[in-house]
Amino acid sequence: MNLILIGMNHKTAPLEIREKLSLSCLNTVDPIAEMMNIPQVREAMYLSTCNRVEVLAHATEREGVLESLKGFIFFHGNLPPEELEKCLYVYFDDEAVRHLFRVASSLDSLVMGEPQILGQVKDAYYRSVEQKATGIILNKVLHHAFRVAKRVRTETAIAGNAVSVSYAAVKLAKKIFGDLRGKAVLLIGAGEMSELTARHLLNSGVSKIMIANRTHARALQLAEEFNGTALEFDHLGESLRSADIVISSTGAPGYIITREMVDAALHGRKKHTLFLIDIAVPRDVDPEVGDLDNVYLYNVDDLQEVVDENMKNRRQEAQKAVAIIDEEVEKHRVWKNSLAAVPTIVSLREKTEGIVKGELERCGPWLKTLGEKERNNVEILANAIVNKIIHDPIIGLKEESQDHGNTPYVAAFRRLFKLDDT
Repeated sequence: MNLILIGMNHKTAPLEIREKLSLSCLNTVDPIAEMMNIPQVREAMYLSTCNRVEVLAHATEREGVLESLKGFIFFHGNLPPEELEKCLYVYFDDEAVRHLFRVASSLDSLVMGEPQILGQVKDAYYRSVEQKATGIILNKVLHHAFRVAKRVRTETAIAGNAVSVSYAAVKLAKKIFGDLRGKAVLLIGAGEMSELTARHLLNSGVSKIMIANRTHARALQLAEEFNGTALEFDHLGESLRSADIVISSTGAPGYIITREMVDAALHGRKKHTLFLIDIAVPRDVDPEVGDLDNVYLYNVDDLQEVVDENMKNRRQEAQKAVAIIDEEVEKHRVWKNSLAAVPTIVSLREKTEGIVKGELERCGPWLKTLGEKERNNVEILANAIVNKIIHDPIIGLKEESQDHGNTPYVAAFRRLFKLDDT
C-alpha cells in the first residue's frame, strides 16, 4: 500500500523546533500542492497543530518518496537536517494507520482525551479533499479514523473530567496563588482556547476577566458571554498593570508581549506578583520575561507536569482505547489486503460476461425465432449459471487475500482462468 506518515510532536521535538516548522509551513504557498508535486506521491495530507506537525502520504513506492518527504520537512524547518532528523518519527502502512487512529482518538495528545484534535484532523483532511489530494486509500483510512475516534469516546471514559491545556493552565495558576477568588485575569486572544480557559476560570471563582483580541468585536462578544471586560489590543502594556494572571493564546507569528512591556507594567502596578501562561505556538511571550523579578512565566511544555497529574484517572481507560484501536487496525489490514484481489475479480467478471455475450451472439439466428420475453429469459439464465460457477472462486479469493495476503493466490487464480491472456 505504501502509506507513509512522517512527523514530530511534543514528545519528540522541543517547542523551539515545532514553532519554527509550524510558522514556516504557514508561510508557504501550499504545503499539500508541494507534496503532490513529488512524482511518487498519489495522495497527501498535512496536519499542523500546536503540538504536532505531520505529513501523511500514499505513494507508488517507499524508498524514493521517503527522502523527498523528509526533504519537504527539512526545507521548511529552518534548521540543519541532522538536527530535525532526531525529532522525526516515521511509520509505514499498518503502523501509520495505528498512529493516525491514536492521534484522532486523542491518545497521542499532550492532554489525553482532549476533543480538539479530532476537529483538527478533520480540517486537515477536508483541505486535502478540496485540493483533490485524496483518493481511495486516504479517504478510507481517514473516515475509518473518524469512526475509531467516535468509538473510543463512546466506549471509554477517556474524555471524562474535562481536561485540556486551558484546564491545566488554570490548575497551574491555582498552585501559584492557592485561591483564585478575587484575582483579575487577562485573556489575550478570543479563540476556542481562550473560551475554554474563561469557563474554567469562572468555575474557579475569579472576580474579573479581561479579554484582549486583535478583532475587538470578537473580544466584546466573549466578554459579554462571560460577564467580562473587552480591552483594546493595542493597549496590552497598560492592561498588564491591572492583571494578576495573564493567559495568552493567539495565532500571532511573533512575540506580542515583550520584556520591556512587562517591566514597564511592573513599575506601574501595586500588586507584586504577575503570573503569565503562554499556551500559544508560536509563543506569544518573549521568554526573557521570565527573568524579571516577581514574574512567573510558563509555556505549553511547562504544563506537562500538571497534565500528568490530571491524566492519572484516564490511564485505565486508555488501555481500553488501545484495545479498540488494535481491533480497528486489524479491520483496516483486512480491507487493505483485499484491495489487490479487486482487479482480478473485475477481470474474471469481464471475461465471463464477454463469453456469455459471444455465445448469445453466436446463437443469434436461433434466438431470433423466440419472442422477446423468451430471449430475455435465456440471457438471464446464461448469466445466472455463470455467476453461480464463479461465485465460490471469488469468495475464496477474497477470503484468502484478507487472511494471508494475496500475491501467490492471485497469481494462481489469474493463471487458472487465463486472465492475463485477455
